[in-house]
Amino acid sequence: MPDIHNFVDTSRRPSYASKIKKGVENVFCMKKYKYLQYIIFLILLLSLSFFFFRPVAALSSGDGQKSINDAAMRLVRFCIDPKTGLDEQSVATLVDYVLGPKQQKEYALPNSLECPGAYYEFDTKITFPRFMEYSYSSLVPSVVTRPSSLRYSLWRGPRGEIQKLPNRWKPVPTGGNPVVLHGLQHDSNTPDLTTGVYYEYDLKRTLILLNHRGRQVLVSVSKQTSPSNVGEKGFILGNDSDWHYYYSGKPGSAKAGLGWVKSYIYDYFSVGVYVESGSAPVMVKTGVFQWIRAGWSGINFVQPKHIIDGQKRFARNSRGILESPRLPAPNQMASVYQWLSNMSAGDLTSKYAALQQAKRASAVQTGKISRSEAGEPLSLTGTSKEQMIEELMLEYLKLALGKQTPVGRYLSLLPTPLS
Repeated sequence: MPDIHNFVDTSRRPSYASKIKKGVENVFCMKKYKYLQYIIFLILLLSLSFFFFRPVAALSSGDGQKSINDAAMRLVRFCIDPKTGLDEQSVATLVDYVLGPKQQKEYALPNSLECPGAYYEFDTKITFPRFMEYSYSSLVPSVVTRPSSLRYSLWRGPRGEIQKLPNRWKPVPTGGNPVVLHGLQHDSNTPDLTTGVYYEYDLKRTLILLNHRGRQVLVSVSKQTSPSNVGEKGFILGNDSDWHYYYSGKPGSAKAGLGWVKSYIYDYFSVGVYVESGSAPVMVKTGVFQWIRAGWSGINFVQPKHIIDGQKRFARNSRGILESPRLPAPNQMASVYQWLSNMSAGDLTSKYAALQQAKRASAVQTGKISRSEAGEPLSLTGTSKEQMIEELMLEYLKLALGKQTPVGRYLSLLPTPLS
């Protein structure tokens, strides 16, 4: 593995155009089709330049950024190998940076491990204990606060054993030792806004709860363990803020002209810093350092602008949920989660299958898929109980927040009476 403290020298890397041409030539290798290679190369280059090479001139890393990046990468290394030990000075460096004034709250980060990166910062009007109850509790699935980012997320212990997050985190007293939790996580994300592609991948995760000068802080570190599965074709049904997605289970992209693409997330790592406000107004300040390398034929098509767009998507939806006056209390969320968890396998599968059929019907009505595709047998092979519960929990959240959901027409989701 490359030294994670060194940033990649991009000046010697081949241009994107030459990489695309090489990828095309691998597909069309017969000499008699040489002219076809160049035609397709030009078409791809023109189309991809529109979707992927957006200007990022306004993004700047600023002075002293290298020390900030070094601190983030030391925590990523700790996530990869806990034996390296927690560098508390790196944690303090990042927390102070998130709290400090800055000219921009979004900008590109230097490449690391051949991945482009970006930083994004935002505030959420919520108390820190409440934030932890919703976002990092074994009783409230991650999809509840990340519906535009995650289809489902399954947490396991450091060796893959079944392990849950704490029901409730105890505050760390001033001068107290940080609370550190390591684990593995299997995630499936939502369709990309541009291409419609979604992926599944495995992460190493490290959560660090600490007291920083009287403030409670959570640092969340993630590192992808290996390339994702091949990206599959998904569709956003309606407005993205309604979190209504169709997952086809078929490789490719929903973008016209890119249906043939077999893409992957090659690598991903991030450090999220969540700090409680020291005074009014009560809020949680969030700063996310994130790096991603994804594309096809070994070519990376991710730019810092795309990472920031994804972070804004997450922030907009997460903040909208946590600040909503209609958001059910954590114990109410836990009640529904327990109700679904205690449901018989047959009843749970029946409700989940009805939800998937409803999504298919919506995909047909909106012209995303054909009626013949909708008539294909519905396979739930490999769908875990946890995945079913998390996807059904999202429908409960939609109902609670007053959003449209096929659940209302196809199945009864809420327990009666709801405690």
